[in-house]
Amino acid sequence: MGHLKSFAVALLAAFLWQGCNTTPPPSFAFKPEKLSEIDALLKQGIADHRMPGAVFWIEHQGVAYHEALGQRALRPVEEDMTEDTIFDAASLTKVLATAPAIMLLAERGALDIEAPVQKYIEEFRRNGKDNITVRQLLTHTSGLRSGLSKRPEGQRAAIGIACQETVTNVPGTVFIYSDINFILLGEIVQRVDGRPLEELVREEIYRPLRMKDTRYLPWSIDHTRIAPTERDGTNMLRGVVHDPTARRMSGVAGHAGLFTTAADVARFARMMLNGGELDGVRVFHPQTVSAMTSVQSPAGLPRRGFGWDIDSGYSRRGEIFPLGSYGHTGFTGTAMWIDPFSKTFWILLTNRVHPDGKGNILSLQKWFSTLAAGACGLESTASGTGGDTNSASIQR
Repeated sequence: MGHLKSFAVALLAAFLWQGCNTTPPPSFAFKPEKLSEIDALLKQGIADHRMPGAVFWIEHQGVAYHEALGQRALRPVEEDMTEDTIFDAASLTKVLATAPAIMLLAERGALDIEAPVQKYIEEFRRNGKDNITVRQLLTHTSGLRSGLSKRPEGQRAAIGIACQETVTNVPGTVFIYSDINFILLGEIVQRVDGRPLEELVREEIYRPLRMKDTRYLPWSIDHTRIAPTERDGTNMLRGVVHDPTARRMSGVAGHAGLFTTAADVARFARMMLNGGELDGVRVFHPQTVSAMTSVQSPAGLPRRGFGWDIDSGYSRRGEIFPLGSYGHTGFTGTAMWIDPFSKTFWILLTNRVHPDGKGNILSLQKWFSTLAAGACGLESTASGTGGDTNSASIQR
């Protein structure tokens, strides 16, 4: 009798929801047992001091489930995590700011992905770098090291050091995930467009998409909502980028520096799933989105799109999402993954480096991805593949 009563209540809830909203309620769109497992996974991660707290967002075919858990801050005083918490995105900057800016300029015919970097940064030459292309920067196949050899003091100094670098491998032959690549891409954006990177993405991407809390240099945002990261000397970094190189570059760099919320990242992911358009506003041509998110790296190397990770040691695809889905991570404890086949994405934002830099959520992210797919009813990786060819091109 109890089961019949519960079923009747469920039917009534669905009927009432349908009467006021055409989107099914989250409880009917996701498997509750998987959501419970996600909740338990994150709470255990918090209890194990892997992170002080988290905000996560799962969206499947337009229906969203999101939650905030744990603490936003532990030092100097404890603060509860909230869903509108603003996080230091770290390397999510690469795919939420720099790669999109490059692709926007390529779509408009302002730059050529296949051109050598020195076409746009004249002083970038010698030491084996003359033939490095913009494509190789985007796919981390430039042969440059992972980070700058010296500590820069300012943006000009950082570009100068990057231009003095020597390649460690023949360009196009090895995958090395490199911040230098995206520092250079950020500079290319400014030299080609004439506007600083932070201004271009604000005006051309975030404002049209109504990503109201996403920006570099978040000093004008309510500081109480920003998740602190790690202590720098006597001060806890809060609203100041955690990445040391980006911090020395005055907070704006191609590889790090962006701050954002789960809700804003969800709007960006939704736009990507919609082929470059959201709520009637087109940001990218569909072919540009396809180029960004299809395999663009040389055959035999880890599969990368333009900025996006598809299949490499950095992937957070988990055990269910198919090859051809894509995403990225950030050092501070941020991650996202998008599956165009099932129209699903997940976002997990944490400040795992708070308060002492010791939090580790690598395995947790992979489990989260698998559980998120399961919560959406996905069961196998048979829904599609990303392919091995550079089949997508830029619409000019």
